[in-house]
Amino acid sequence: MPAPPRTDESERPVPNRLADETSPYLLQHKDNPVDWYPWSDEALERARREDKPMLVSIGYSACHWCHVMEHESFEDPAVADLMNDLFVNIKIDREERPDLDSIYMSAVQAMTGHGGWPLNVFLTPEGVPFYGGTYFPPDDRMGMPSWSKVLEAVSGTFTTRREDVEESAAGIRDYLDRANGATPNPSSLRTEIFDQALAALHQSFDDRNGGFGGAPKFPQASAFLALLRIWRRSGDPRARTMLETTLDRMARGGIYDQVGGGFHRYAVDAIWLVPHFEKMLYDNAQLALVYLEAYQAFRDPRWARVAGETLDYVAREMTGLDGRFYATQDADSEGEEGKFYVWTPEELAEILGAERATAIGAYYGVRPGGNFEGHSILHVAREGDTFAASLGLDQAAIDEARKLLYDTRARRVWPGRDDKAIAAWNGMMLRSFALASRVLGRPDFRRVAERNAEFLVTEMRRDGKLLRSIKDGVGKIGGFLEDYANVIDGLLVLHAATLDGRWLREALDLAETMVGEFADPAGVGFFDTAASAEALVTRPRDLQDGATPAGNSVAADVLLRIGAMTGDERLTGLAEGVLASLARPMADQPLGFGRFLVALDFHLSAPLELALAGDATEPEMEAMLAAVFAAYRPNLLVGHADPVDAALAARVPFLDGRPARDGRPTAYVCERFACLTPVTDAASLAGMLERGDELVWQEI
Repeated sequence: MPAPPRTDESERPVPNRLADETSPYLLQHKDNPVDWYPWSDEALERARREDKPMLVSIGYSACHWCHVMEHESFEDPAVADLMNDLFVNIKIDREERPDLDSIYMSAVQAMTGHGGWPLNVFLTPEGVPFYGGTYFPPDDRMGMPSWSKVLEAVSGTFTTRREDVEESAAGIRDYLDRANGATPNPSSLRTEIFDQALAALHQSFDDRNGGFGGAPKFPQASAFLALLRIWRRSGDPRARTMLETTLDRMARGGIYDQVGGGFHRYAVDAIWLVPHFEKMLYDNAQLALVYLEAYQAFRDPRWARVAGETLDYVAREMTGLDGRFYATQDADSEGEEGKFYVWTPEELAEILGAERATAIGAYYGVRPGGNFEGHSILHVAREGDTFAASLGLDQAAIDEARKLLYDTRARRVWPGRDDKAIAAWNGMMLRSFALASRVLGRPDFRRVAERNAEFLVTEMRRDGKLLRSIKDGVGKIGGFLEDYANVIDGLLVLHAATLDGRWLREALDLAETMVGEFADPAGVGFFDTAASAEALVTRPRDLQDGATPAGNSVAADVLLRIGAMTGDERLTGLAEGVLASLARPMADQPLGFGRFLVALDFHLSAPLELALAGDATEPEMEAMLAAVFAAYRPNLLVGHADPVDAALAARVPFLDGRPARDGRPTAYVCERFACLTPVTDAASLAGMLERGDELVWQEI
């Protein structure tokens, strides 16, 4: 057994067991004097063999308070000696192991009433939690005991009151089993759910600043997508007002990187001004999708600009040469949160010149003393175009200033970047790039999407199954439900955008694997972990959307679409079972069930099927696709009828028997396999799609 890490004669740290990991978060702790293990059989076996409790500490690379606790406690040799003496210490990257994070976060929330990261939880040698918390300071502070006191108290309790510990652990395990094993009672799925959800969203809406609730304020992407569906379904102006107000305030706020594009994690205030500066791939994927769909619905050019700038940021700073999308950018640089992103009037004057700096500074709210620790977070305090004009600025002048500021900022010390690829988050971003390639008319975005899809189905798949994450060519962890569901989601949209049958075939194959590995054979819905994966203290099942949508909500969404395309009622039934079990929460708690509401909208709609036949590179086919994506049609199913791909047509019946007429690209608009007379020009197709439900259907 390796000895706990110590420094050598030159005082350089000796790496601990984390040195062999690929996760940037785990590698950040490789020089700690703590004898860290990764989650492994070796660590679990040692705990059982020595009858020693385990300390599991969970975080992620962009977590500010994780870094604080590391510096205060995990880098302290005296504290490390205490940890090494009393516990088997395990470090977990929550982005790599959402299953473990979910289990132990649920346990800590049950024990303490709150949770967060860093998450520190103490386990019995059998891996069952019995005590936990989040951040602990190095000294007694603000009513919190010091970390050292916590360690000694927990160890003492485990040693002297073992029966109490075992009883507590048994209670927590029973709670976890019940929480993860049960699903709510099914209820009927009806359109009134949307009315109730809208009323609940309106009740918690911040009319002045947009978003829901007060500080801190998070971008609720799944709820925004649900609002779009509700607006399209009902035309209720409240849905549009809530959405447009929020998108405007976010785009003008400090939560949006006004210089480089992209969104920070959340705002610490209620007005979207001061963000927590980390940038997460999943936030930017989801928010790019929201702005793209809002642009399709409302044709406001501001939404197209924000979506395009966000994806430009990802393509420029968060994309690898092999097509992968990186996970996160840190909040801190040079040990200070937000230092990379903030400005002073003097800096603007030096970069832009005094006269231009005055106007740009006024536009972006840069002033002496600043709005954040003596500096200014750029934001647009007043309505953009009108305000800019009053300062003598047009969009070209603003864009030129942004470029100069970006070039200057690029010479600063950059925040750290976690460059592992996470399958679920890549799938989310794949969908946004694929959609944007058509909605914004950006062929470069199509190339980004295709490279990423190639990476996902080759580099991130082993023996037909997805990996959760990959870093430096190494992927050790199998994919979770959310990985499969989101990659399928991205591939379906990429097929619609490119008409490349390969991506639809890949999506269908992954869907079969997902059902086989994750469906609950004895109940409703899906587990988050695969049947073939390592057995944990319980098998988690997330039934609520959070910062990312639940695996169950995305799985239900994609299976409904695939079921409609293939006629596979088994897939449709699995998805319907998930939704029926959550009918009441969708109506009463829509902030936690936005993506479920999106799936419900599809389920309660009569989706159109569009089979496009002919050469996908023909100009007329390009024009047809432009017509398809010019409007917000979330329940339109698009496929390419390729006469040489009989195998795909056999799996997707609405593509079968759909030839190109007279050698020209041809569109077949259908509903439940009943089709209108095919058309061979984009204008006629656009007219059909515009009329939608007014069409008279006929078999052909």
